[in-house]
Amino acid sequence: MTAQTPISSSQPQPLSFPPSQFAKLAPRSYLHAHLSTPNGRRPSGRLPSESRKPTTNTGSLTHCHGSAVFRSGDTAVVCGIRGEILNALDVVDYKPATKPEELHQRYGGTSTRLDTSDPDSRKCARTEDAGEMAYLSLLVPNVELSTGCSPSYLPGAPPSTEAQSLSHRILTLLHTSQLLSMDDLRIWYHPPPSIPTQNSPTLPEALLSGPTSMSLDVPNEPTQEDTEDSAPGPEIKAFWALHITLLVLSLSGPPFPTLWAALLAALRNTRLPKAWWDVDAQSVFCSPLSSDSKPLALNGLPIAVNFGVFDVGKDGAGLMSSIQEGDAGKQRKWILADPDG
Repeated sequence: MTAQTPISSSQPQPLSFPPSQFAKLAPRSYLHAHLSTPNGRRPSGRLPSESRKPTTNTGSLTHCHGSAVFRSGDTAVVCGIRGEILNALDVVDYKPATKPEELHQRYGGTSTRLDTSDPDSRKCARTEDAGEMAYLSLLVPNVELSTGCSPSYLPGAPPSTEAQSLSHRILTLLHTSQLLSMDDLRIWYHPPPSIPTQNSPTLPEALLSGPTSMSLDVPNEPTQEDTEDSAPGPEIKAFWALHITLLVLSLSGPPFPTLWAALLAALRNTRLPKAWWDVDAQSVFCSPLSSDSKPLALNGLPIAVNFGVFDVGKDGAGLMSSIQEGDAGKQRKWILADPDG
């Protein structure tokens, strides 16, 4: 008799995937599976309220007035800031201001701007500065994503729509946050004080050269009002225009918070050279000494934060059942900051 092979009655084993493949095949279920655990941790091991540990390195670029490399998780951005001279005569329809009061009237401010002890005056000054920066286009940010930072952005590709949108968002936030001050970007010319000259001969010269009988017209001493009216006042001759370049080296998740953090670090590292207007050359000269440079005075430190909104449907109803029992059938929403894992 021939032996018969026994037929196995065991059930087929379910397929199993490593966590990396499970996250790619079903990212929503993968994230919900981690958050539904008693600890409620993300796939990376962080709590929902725990942020990534950022790292910053400033002064990395030698040919910029300010630079920084900022890294958060798997997203890394390098920012370089370089100041360029903008001659006031090159600005279309620009009328040079010789007094601070003219700047206040031009950009909607008042003469109380000079009172820095008054909070309303400081707020008015920042509003005027933001209007002048926008009018003169002194801030020029540029975001570059075509660096091979992710498979979606290949190197050498033309600027994408997202890169242009991020550049516009950064420019808008720079103006609305009123982060920079125009006092750091104006280049003034202060003329030397004028000495009044008298063309009439002095008394000893008249006695030696003139006849014995003569009438001397001695000019009156100039008053303080005449001196102030005749003396030329300070004048704005040029501006600093800040060209801001942001290169995304690695991208994993929303790029805007990392871009803004790199920009803040680079602005805090920026030092503009001492600049002055030369009358003879009719040009602006800058000091080569680093000791003469000065940092930018920033108004506060605004931080950008991303958040995501998840719809809890059938696959995630169990996440909220222990928190909101008895509300079955109602649509529930919850917020998770930085939801990219």
